[in-house]
Amino acid sequence: MIILKLNKLAYDHSKAFSPTVLLNILGKLIEKVITERIQFIVTRNSFIYPSQLGGLKTKSTSDAGIALTHIVCSGWTKNKSTSVLTFNIAQFFPSLNHRLLTIILGKAGLEPKVASFFADYLVKRKTNYTWNELSFPNFKANMGVGQGSALSPILSALYLSPFLYILEKRLKNLKI
Repeated sequence: MIILKLNKLAYDHSKAFSPTVLLNILGKLIEKVITERIQFIVTRNSFIYPSQLGGLKTKSTSDAGIALTHIVCSGWTKNKSTSVLTFNIAQFFPSLNHRLLTIILGKAGLEPKVASFFADYLVKRKTNYTWNELSFPNFKANMGVGQGSALSPILSALYLSPFLYILEKRLKNLKI
């Protein structure tokens, strides 16, 4: 939708128009409200793995650096080597499995209506690839969550939580 500018007699250039961004702003605001609510619920339900740092409002890059430094130094004092597993975040959001994510949302303590909402929210997504000046046409993206969405960090944190609990259990069984 285009809103005409006052006192403009000619509209033969694109600069003569003001695009309406209110719906986009409202959509972003709604995403932020949903994000806050989801984080509150999953934190209250203790679903997020305790040392999960990414995607959470109260955790920062500094917290991650301090935690990693502590783990490395603790290992050194025990004459152990330390390994770090990292994700390429640029490709992580697009690779989330929608079906698994909606199951996780249900397990996280969110109401079935919320999980159903996300099942609908995540379908019919489109994406495209861009390389320098070259941009390819949109195509269906049957996986992942929107890069840049306010919901992406909390949804990815939820997606990782079960894995982190499983990893902790397996590591305890190894008795290292």
